[in-house]
Amino acid sequence: MNKAYLKYKLLVVLLAVMAFTSCKKYLDVTSPSTTSPESAFGSTSNTNAVLIGVYNKLCGDNGYGNRLSALFPQMADDFRTSGNYTNGSDRRGISMYAATPDNSDLYNPWLQLYSGISRANYAIKYIPLSQLYTNGSDAEKAEMKRYYGEALALRAQFYAELLRNWGDVPAYFDAPTDVEDVYIPNVNRDETYNRIIADLKIAEDLVPWRSELPSYGDFRFTKGAIKGLRARIALARGGYSFRATENAMVRRADYLDFYKIAKDECLDIMNHRGDHSLNPNFENVFKTLHTTTRYDDAHELMLEVGAFGTNASTDSKIGYYDGLVFAAGSSYASQQAGGGVNAIPTYFYEFDQIKDCRRDVTIGSYQINASSLKVPVLPTSQTNSKFRKSWTAFNNASTSQNFSINWPILRFADVLLMYAEADNEINGAPSAAAISALQEVQKRAYAGFETQIPVTPMDKTGFFDAIVKERLLEFGGEGIRKYDLIRWNLLQIKLEETRAKLRLFMTNSGTFASIPKTVYYIASAYNLSPSVTEVATINFYGGNANIALFQPTTATSTPTGYTSLAWSTNITEDVITSAAKGVAPGYVPAKSLFPFPATALIQNPKIKQNPSY
Repeated sequence: MNKAYLKYKLLVVLLAVMAFTSCKKYLDVTSPSTTSPESAFGSTSNTNAVLIGVYNKLCGDNGYGNRLSALFPQMADDFRTSGNYTNGSDRRGISMYAATPDNSDLYNPWLQLYSGISRANYAIKYIPLSQLYTNGSDAEKAEMKRYYGEALALRAQFYAELLRNWGDVPAYFDAPTDVEDVYIPNVNRDETYNRIIADLKIAEDLVPWRSELPSYGDFRFTKGAIKGLRARIALARGGYSFRATENAMVRRADYLDFYKIAKDECLDIMNHRGDHSLNPNFENVFKTLHTTTRYDDAHELMLEVGAFGTNASTDSKIGYYDGLVFAAGSSYASQQAGGGVNAIPTYFYEFDQIKDCRRDVTIGSYQINASSLKVPVLPTSQTNSKFRKSWTAFNNASTSQNFSINWPILRFADVLLMYAEADNEINGAPSAAAISALQEVQKRAYAGFETQIPVTPMDKTGFFDAIVKERLLEFGGEGIRKYDLIRWNLLQIKLEETRAKLRLFMTNSGTFASIPKTVYYIASAYNLSPSVTEVATINFYGGNANIALFQPTTATSTPTGYTSLAWSTNITEDVITSAAKGVAPGYVPAKSLFPFPATALIQNPKIKQNPSY
């Protein structure tokens, strides 16, 4: 590909934004009709339209509608991609840490992230040069400054995704029209992190709190979301990552500086409970993502990627690819929905057996069969049930693969746990505020059993371990766990621990000594009741799930009217260590970074491929 064509590709930005409509009001705009900067930024409405074009690059199959949400975050000790790995050129290669540069699921998201950066760079240059920004009315100046802050935040989000997946990536901060050389090499990720962390500080001072701008809802950046993103990126900058120069996972000596940034930002959000707080009902956080009816008056959801339009560019395949399984022919699906992401079988047992409501929201231990009845599934077939077609307006009359389910970028629960983590690391032990933040999340999870939450460790190591466990339980299936484990330098350890736990599961040993080898069930009604109730009413022989899945069955053969289902016998050595089904047996720390896509290397020969590829 010649340089002129590559520069042309880079210069493609959204100057005339597509006209579209949506049930999400922030996406309901008409585009400007001209492409000059003077026109694009000559009115607040046109500037807003340009900003919508930047937001638009978060959406779709190559954004958080599928690949960034469901493929890139796999696998860890919570979830993995379904099916058997055969080679590194598809989605299972990503999950197995065996992706190759020609992997078909890497290049288009790479391209879309840079397209989003290019669009943001255009807005970042021309908004401050506009007449409204410098000479408009006070209201116009404030609005244009807000748009400038949003553009900075969006660029930071795009770069954060690139950095955590590829490490040292080329970094463009000029408007496309000002780029003199599109062939730039890898840039030290620390420099890029430092730049976007500084940008977010500027942005947060320009964008108001959610309560001051209710029209934005949770679909656009407000001050709290920007602060939360800055905290998340600061923890990534202060965490471990694989460095080719040292051929090892490395944390920089100045890491505490970034933990302090994270702590301060989270504390400020926590002090604005009128803008964001914890939803008292864990399940309602996720139901809110599925419908125009909001069940999140606390605004725990601080930033969502809106899905709309029933197409691959602006909608999502969440629920269709990643979600609870609804069989074809059921009243919910004309073609199967869900099942693309499976829970690690041991994940179900990480939750408290009775008290933690998050287990039954997070893990689909059942599916809906073709008769629209609820049946339990094999341990290896459990799914991510934070996303469910039955929570949407779509039923079996629709053949669409897009259900308009939004993706959660940031929740207030994350703010609480980031604060607790940073405080503990800075002080060498948790403060009373850090303990309170952790326990607030736990008490919501233990609804009805608030006085029985786990004992909180008071030492630094013990409290950190509690944070590691709590984040596993709180954020399963939300694309967070793998990246947490990488920044803590725990991914290899947790994968090894998972293999060891699966072996205990398989042999009915240790902590899994009492689980059944086989369970028996009768298909039962799917009532769309709260998740804890839904799981409790699965018709197992011998009692509900909290009994039948935690102790050996008394049946010596299949009881009359019941169907048998392998449980511990479902786990074989193949599920643990084989190249096709195992728990990432080929993982080494260098594989925590993706290979740069082969096409990107052809387009820009100055990019140096990541190690191990």
